[in-house]
Amino acid sequence: MKEHTARDKDQKLGRILNEMGSALIAFSGGVDSTFLLARAYQELKDRVVAVTAASETFPEREFNAAVELAQQIGAPLIQTRVEELSNEHFAANGPDRCYHCKTGLYSHLIRLAAQKGYPYICDGANMDDLGDYRPGRKAAQEKGVRSPLQEAGLYKEEIRFLSREMGLPTWNKPSFACLSSRIPYGSRITLSKINQLDKAEFYLHQLGFHQVRVRHHEKIARIEVLPNDFERILHYREKIDQYLKELGFSYVTLDLQGYRTGSMNEILNGAKKNG
Repeated sequence: MKEHTARDKDQKLGRILNEMGSALIAFSGGVDSTFLLARAYQELKDRVVAVTAASETFPEREFNAAVELAQQIGAPLIQTRVEELSNEHFAANGPDRCYHCKTGLYSHLIRLAAQKGYPYICDGANMDDLGDYRPGRKAAQEKGVRSPLQEAGLYKEEIRFLSREMGLPTWNKPSFACLSSRIPYGSRITLSKINQLDKAEFYLHQLGFHQVRVRHHEKIARIEVLPNDFERILHYREKIDQYLKELGFSYVTLDLQGYRTGSMNEILNGAKKNG
């Protein structure tokens, strides 16, 4: 990564935000949306507002962390709630699951933006998001949601670099996606499965594994950690096996390919995708 290139893109981002004049930011508290909100607040001050949505598939600790981050940045925050599991198209968990989730979310944000008088809704999608199967992007395009980080040409590595320069605590935060992404397509999403995954991943985080996924294959829990964590996770294997079985899993496995985002997409059209 070239630092001067990242800074040039950051300046372009500033121009994009200023041209908007005011905006509503879909804010999850992750690396990308935190950087976007911080930059938008720098440029627009009280002409920007963040919206964080609580839901069944988003851990409460992540929601609380997002609220705290918005307070640290100083940006006004609207707290709201969405209920994805009430949408049968989402709960059925087809390959277009994210499309239905994002369609519902963006429709909700459009109503909020209209009530509050914000002409634009922005999300934290970056250039890396263009490389994977992401049906949620189709929903964003249909609903007119803008992605300023993409418009500025920013990649995740550059966003982490710029976030670190700004002193944002999320600069090295592990990637996170809603818990429904741990359930294979075609396997129905239920609150029970979501709770199992939430407790399982939180337990592994407490053991010191920061980049981790637990994939839900009914009675099988498939754990993904970074390859350099393999030796350490095997050190805890008896504790992990016991705890996950207490959660209701019958078998606990370690994926030898290691952590990669979007591993559930690898079965689509027989393609191996990494996103």
